Amino acid sequence: MPFRVTFVCTGNICRSPMAEWILRHHVEQEGLDVEVDSSGTGGWHVGDGADERTVAALERAGYRSAHIARQFDAAWFDEYDMIIAMDAGHEKALRSMAPNWQARGSIRRLREFDPDAGGDLDVPDPYYGGRDDFDLVLWQVEAAMPGLLKEIRSVLDDG
Repeated sequence: MPFRVTFVCTGNICRSPMAEWILRHHVEQEGLDVEVDSSGTGGWHVGDGADERTVAALERAGYRSAHIARQFDAAWFDEYDMIIAMDAGHEKALRSMAPNWQARGSIRRLREFDPDAGGDLDVPDPYYGGRDDFDLVLWQVEAAMPGLLKEIRSVLDDG
């Protein structure tokens, strides 16, 4: 059974789909048995594609994308090995939905995996910003990938 990771942001059109496609790229490159997807804490954009600025940032960096937004469902806790929140608000919302301590233990924040993040573990919402804001999110997601991949490889090696 593959290791399953989901990224969670607010509306599932900016940060979490960006993280999803960057991690997908890396696990495919390494041939890891990992399934990756994403969702949002709210349902405002359910059924929409990723924000065009997210798609543009991914394309500029050489990643592909295809995305339909969806809302995280508390019933999914049993389906994922790792649920990655993009900021403290998402982490809090997920923890409030978690049915037990084991489910809460599967929740992490993306920037935990970036050793240079320091105490700032939030990936800022670029929605009301411009190209630079989306590029910053891309940079922060990429900075967290080596640590996240190391964690995933460690779990897969122990499994």
